Amino acid sequence: MHGEQMAEAFPVVSLDTDAREAAELLASRRLPGLIVVDEKGRPHSVLPASQVVRFLVPTYVQDDPSLARVMDESLADQVADKLAGVTVRKLLPREPVELPVVNHDDTVIEVAAIMARLRCPLVAVVKDGEILGAITASRLLELVVAAH
Repeated sequence: MHGEQMAEAFPVVSLDTDAREAAELLASRRLPGLIVVDEKGRPHSVLPASQVVRFLVPTYVQDDPSLARVMDESLADQVADKLAGVTVRKLLPREPVELPVVNHDDTVIEVAAIMARLRCPLVAVVKDGEILGAITASRLLELVVAAH
C-alpha cells in the first residue's frame, strides 16, 4: 500500500490563520494536528494539537505543574483568550523542524519511519508538490493491524 492509498482528506490552515479558529477546528474534529501551508499553498509544517495546548499553559506552570492546582477556575477559563489576535505562525516552534511530508508512492514502512523519527501524529501526503491528504498515526495503525 502506498501513501496516496492511505491518505485521507484533511483540513489545511495557513500560517496566517487565526489561532483560535485553528484550535476550534482541532477541538471540534478531535484532530491530532493540522497541516500548515505557506502563502503558495505548499506544506510548511504540521501544528500538533499538543503544541496549541503548550501555548495555552503558562511557562511557569509547565516548569512546575504543581502550580496548576493553585490556579482558580476563572483563570483557567481565560486560558483560551490567549489565542485572541494570534496567528498559527505564532504557535509553531521558533526553530524550523523537518517537514513531516511523505511522497504519494511511499510505503507503509516509509511513512511509519518518518512519523516515528519526527514524533509527529500526522504526515502530509504530496504528489508533484500538491497535498493529496494526510495520514494520521491512528490511520496508519488501523491499516497495519487490519493487515494481520
